Amino acid sequence: MSYLLDANALIALAWPAHEHHATMLRWFERHATSGWSSNALTQGAFVRVVSQPSFAGRSLAIADVAEALLRNVAHPKHRFLALDFGFAEVLGLCSGGLLGHRQITDAWLVACAVRHGVQLATFDTGIEQLLATPAERQKHIVVLGR
Repeated sequence: MSYLLDANALIALAWPAHEHHATMLRWFERHATSGWSSNALTQGAFVRVVSQPSFAGRSLAIADVAEALLRNVAHPKHRFLALDFGFAEVLGLCSGGLLGHRQITDAWLVACAVRHGVQLATFDTGIEQLLATPAERQKHIVVLGR
């Protein structure tokens, strides 16, 4: 099984000071050989979050943050997943339905994982409710740190 890392997992992997870095690194060492991926949403979120002065405790240049991202996605088992589908497909693939505005990005990530036949790797247990059945959740989502 290959994995799509959500933004928090991608940040935790690349950022040693992140609270979940050790957990993510152990998980990645066991699973990276199966393949892992990112997409435009997770890469953009990485740059947005890591470049915030409140995240690193100091201001980081976008170019430096982008370089860190590009170093990570240069991993030989990484692939970039296209988000080449519309919101109607997101709604159709999220069998548990969407209940609120805070689920929109998560729904795109779940739909991307389902569409590309990978598991979404996340620390967010709430994402699971976007899929209606335990079988779907087991097939398409892995909650890290459990």
